[in-house]
Amino acid sequence: MAMMRKLDSTDRVLLELLQDDAHLSLAELSKRVGAPASTVNDRIKRLERQGLIAGFHARLSPEALGLNLLAFMLVSWTNPKVEPVFLKRIKESPVVLEAHHITGPWNYLLKLRLGTTRDLETFLAKTVKAVAGVERTETLIVLSSAKETWQVHVPED
Repeated sequence: MAMMRKLDSTDRVLLELLQDDAHLSLAELSKRVGAPASTVNDRIKRLERQGLIAGFHARLSPEALGLNLLAFMLVSWTNPKVEPVFLKRIKESPVVLEAHHITGPWNYLLKLRLGTTRDLETFLAKTVKAVAGVERTETLIVLSSAKETWQVHVPED
């Protein structure tokens, strides 16, 4: 990753706009930030090189795909040799959206997207508990989400 320089107000506005709608044309971005399209294009490429823009993706609707169950799973073990085996298994699983190594009595927090509770039960049995050494799990099923975003706050300098 290239050396990061401080973000100016144009960079911050571009990052906010692109997070909100990555389909905005260079012409529209140019109009909104008050800079020529070629300058905006150069800035976007620089922000990508600096690692501030990690990519451009389509955000799919899980519900439209029949993935109506959102769950969080806490997983725990005491033997450190469990971790690499566990991580290999969950990285291979398409239902795991996120996996976070956390503090406290748990080792990992997983964010899962599945179709049904039966799918959750299968994931638990065949992926998580199938790893020798996993000692405890706790699963929280989301009833509704008041806020869910992928947008990151762009701090002022």
